[in-house]
Amino acid sequence: MRDDPRSEDSPHPEVWTGRATNRIQWLLALVGAACLALGIELAVDSAWTSGIAPLVMSVVGCIAAGLLVLFGTLAFVHVALKVDKESLEVRCGHIGLPRRRIPLSHVAGAEFEPHVTPRHWGGWGYRWRPEKGTAVVVRCGEGIVLRLWDGHTFTITIDNAEAAARVIRDRLRPPTPGPA
Repeated sequence: MRDDPRSEDSPHPEVWTGRATNRIQWLLALVGAACLALGIELAVDSAWTSGIAPLVMSVVGCIAAGLLVLFGTLAFVHVALKVDKESLEVRCGHIGLPRRRIPLSHVAGAEFEPHVTPRHWGGWGYRWRPEKGTAVVVRCGEGIVLRLWDGHTFTITIDNAEAAARVIRDRLRPPTPGPA
């Protein structure tokens, strides 16, 4: 048996990573970009004769809606999970925000959830529901549910969620002493 923690003989690598992607979010990002472009077009090439106030309101509204939709959707195009020996970190979107780091000492358990849907959480994104806990949902499908020691839960949609839950559970167990 080799000492390399990433060897085939090792049950889990030093750092386990996984992610989930939602390509539909790219379509919503295009809608946001179109709103932004419309606002810029109105500001640059407008021949409105009904006054400046309606023009300003239209330009500001289109640009604000475009930025909100564009950045709101790009933040949740994908989610990445990294589990090391001490903590797990969830990062969303291309710039990694929002981000949440949970020490493994705060995790009581991890379960595989075969069917997580945005409908159960009130939509895509970083969600909180008092009766269910907190979640990062970027698509329908498999995920993991973390039970935290404070009684809360944290759900993450992630590809290969069964392996993620197994890695987390294995890291929660105290190490067994080896032969002396």
